[in-house]
Amino acid sequence: MAISVERSFVVPRARSELVAYLEDFTHTEEWDPGTVSCVRLDDGPVRTGSRWRNTSRFRGRTTELAYELVAREPARLVFVGENKTVTARDDLTFRAEGTGTRLTYRATLTFKGVAGLAAPFLRTEFERLADEVAERLPAVAAARL
Repeated sequence: MAISVERSFVVPRARSELVAYLEDFTHTEEWDPGTVSCVRLDDGPVRTGSRWRNTSRFRGRTTELAYELVAREPARLVFVGENKTVTARDDLTFRAEGTGTRLTYRATLTFKGVAGLAAPFLRTEFERLADEVAERLPAVAAARL
């Protein structure tokens, strides 16, 4: 069972600046309200195949996912995170709009095994988190870049 949420909003930064900021997944600590910590697991410049350990809190529980940057293009980033109960896919697309960038953020969570039974009951919570990302990310990116 999968849940997908999508938000589209304008960030007051050039596309190249915004992509450079978001491709380093450690920055989720700043803009993702669910992220407790995010640690890079490899060295060197961020590239396709770069990996992170993301610790998140959801409904009072802490969970870890191993994330990888699986697509890195000038106008698109895709991260896939996984643990024993869920696969998370964050697909970010970027398009210039005025003096800023329109970011379309789509998160898909695919639950494994018995965890899939809870998916229908979690949609509202994931929608709320997506709203918080849409509110928080533009302000954080504007201040940090």
